[in-house]
Amino acid sequence: MSDCIFCKIAAGEIPSNKVYEDDRIIAFHDINPMAPVHVLFVPKEHISSANEINEDNCDIVGHIFSKIPAVAKELGLENGYRVVTNCGKEGCQSVMHLHFHLLGGKQLGVGMA
Repeated sequence: MSDCIFCKIAAGEIPSNKVYEDDRIIAFHDINPMAPVHVLFVPKEHISSANEINEDNCDIVGHIFSKIPAVAKELGLENGYRVVTNCGKEGCQSVMHLHFHLLGGKQLGVGMA
C-alpha cells in the first residue's frame, strides 16, 4: 500500500529504530512508547488488521510469535512482558496494518490487558 506508514518502514523508505528484521517481518521501537520497552512487530506483507488474518496468511502471526521471545530477552524483559494487538477503530488501532506491541520494562498495570 503506497500510503501505509508501516509498509514504507518495512520497505526502508522511512527510517526506524530496528531491533529485528528478516524477509517476512520487521520489529522496531515505537516512537510514542507506552512502556520503557515498546517494540512493534510488523509483517512486511500488508494485512490491514487481525480481521484480515486467514488461512492464506496466518503463518505470519506464528512467525511473529516465534521471534518475540528472543527479542524480549535481548531487550532485558526477563521478568515478563505483554503482547497486544489492536483491531479497528473501537479497538484503538491507529495504523491500519497488522502489528503487535511488545511492552515491558516495568510492572504493567492490570487494567491494560
